[in-house]
Amino acid sequence: MKGMDNMKINDYDFPDGLYYEKNHFWAKKDDEGNVIFGATDFFQKLAGEIVYIELPMQGAKVKQGESVSSLESGKWVGKIFAPVTGEIIESNSELEDSPELINDSCYDEGWIAKIKPNSLETDFANLMKTGPDFEQFIKAEAEKHKK
Repeated sequence: MKGMDNMKINDYDFPDGLYYEKNHFWAKKDDEGNVIFGATDFFQKLAGEIVYIELPMQGAKVKQGESVSSLESGKWVGKIFAPVTGEIIESNSELEDSPELINDSCYDEGWIAKIKPNSLETDFANLMKTGPDFEQFIKAEAEKHKK
């Protein structure tokens, strides 16, 4: 993210100031109080080149931690998980023609969707921030996914 410091864990970048959920999606509040979210650097590197994304449907009601859509890479089909509970108010239509934006710019142009949250403070309290605990979590996840 432009203008943010990054926490580097192994070879993965995690901007400070974002919230992270256990399935490797990030979230941040925008100026209107909505939540923009996308896949983390860890997720996109694990996935490899993303070739297709099924965007979350505008107007869909979503629950924190539940699957809202999917994407495909050359390696596998993966689920996209909502970082907060609420309603999808916008999806990044750029990804329909250019799903590789998730690989090229996962924290900026590669964002996935925007959610109007039901209870932002409660949901954000369930997410992780950069720091020692988050670093331990990512290192453990990296170990799990080693080839």
